[in-house]
Amino acid sequence: MLKLFRATAILEGISYLALFGVTMPLKYWAEIPEPNKYVGYAHGVLFIAFIALTLIVGFTHKWSFKKVFIFGIASLLPFATFYVEEKYLRSEDNA
Repeated sequence: MLKLFRATAILEGISYLALFGVTMPLKYWAEIPEPNKYVGYAHGVLFIAFIALTLIVGFTHKWSFKKVFIFGIASLLPFATFYVEEKYLRSEDNA
């Protein structure tokens, strides 16, 4: 389950950056809205999966509320899912 969570964290971060760094400018500056629709759907699914897996893994591994909260906040900030994957998930996977 932890490997799936790590992969979801990375993919969610990539989708976040693709959505706001690539497809939003295409939509509003180049007037090409199609990529934004599909990347937006993918990001939405990955965001929900990340939050659900945060709760599932947090409960399974008996994480503190603070740690679960940090993962929740990380889902909202660019690059933060990469940070929490590196800092918390890799160290826990190796333990």
